[in-house]
Amino acid sequence: MNIRTAAVTTDADIYLRTLYRRHGSALHRLAARMLGGDWHRAQDIVQEVAIHAWQRPMDVGPMDDTVRNRLFTVVSDLVTDGHQDQAERPVEMAGEAEMALPAAPDTVDQALTARLVWDALADLAPPQREVLLHLHYLDRSVSQAARALGVPPGTIKSRTYYATRALRTALRERGVTEC
Repeated sequence: MNIRTAAVTTDADIYLRTLYRRHGSALHRLAARMLGGDWHRAQDIVQEVAIHAWQRPMDVGPMDDTVRNRLFTVVSDLVTDGHQDQAERPVEMAGEAEMALPAAPDTVDQALTARLVWDALADLAPPQREVLLHLHYLDRSVSQAARALGVPPGTIKSRTYYATRALRTALRERGVTEC
């Protein structure tokens, strides 16, 4: 089963996928380096760059390698602006009522994270990818996945072990430090 065909693909999805595939890792490394190794903040910066590029495609230009310098400039500007904003903001103390409110889900963040995971899954061997999809995406038990794939449950368990390790490595290569 190909999960990608099950999802509705929009122009924004294609644009963001292309941007991340071609420039995401380099942008993330640059942002992390500029932020002193803060990979979480760097990820936020890259997401802002992606949104900026999507909202202002004429500013960013065509999706080829010549655009990378412009994207690096946007990363630099966002990091610089973020440092200035933090220095100018007074320290605020959140009240108990504000602290109790759950954070609203960020659909852009979820879409970008999903895109990152799909790209990392593409690096796995087909049997490894297949077992992870059965267990986690289709929410099947080991026995159910074994029946569906026609292999013994022990094979499912070992494939899951190696697939998880390979996925963790693929995500680290994309700049994700915590899985």
